[in-house]
Amino acid sequence: MAQKQEKIAGSCYCQAVRYSARLPTRFVAHCHCDNCRRAQGAGIVTYAGFLDELFEIEAGAEFISDYTSDTGSTRRFCAVCGTTILFQGPRWPGEVHLLVANLAGELDRAPGAHVYADRAPAWCPIHDDLPRLGGTSGVDPL
Repeated sequence: MAQKQEKIAGSCYCQAVRYSARLPTRFVAHCHCDNCRRAQGAGIVTYAGFLDELFEIEAGAEFISDYTSDTGSTRRFCAVCGTTILFQGPRWPGEVHLLVANLAGELDRAPGAHVYADRAPAWCPIHDDLPRLGGTSGVDPL
C-alpha cells in the first residue's frame, strides 16, 4: 500500500489566495540573487521547490497576477496584498518554487544551501556553514 503524501498549506498575507503542495520537496535553499532580493525587498529569500503537479491553488485564483522578467522567469503574486506566491523559471521546467515564509507547517527538510551566495550584499552576510553556491548559474560550487 502506497504511503500518503503530506500536504503543506500556504497563503498570501491577506489570505485571499490559498494553496497547498504535496511533499516531498525537491530542495529548500536560500537565494541571494539580485532579482529575488529586489522582488521581495529582503536580503535573502528562502524557497522550497516542488514538482508542478504537486502544487495546487485551493482558493483565490482570480486574485493572482503574474510578472514575467526579462530572464523569462515568472513571479505570481496576490493582486490584493502584493504577496509573492511563487517563482517559476525556464531553467527549472516542471518546478514551482514557493516562498517558505508563506507556508504553514513543517517541510520535509531544512535549507541545504545558499544559491547565488557570491551576490550576497555586505549588509546581509552569510553566517552559517551551509554550502555556498554561485557563479553564472547560481549553483556552481564556490
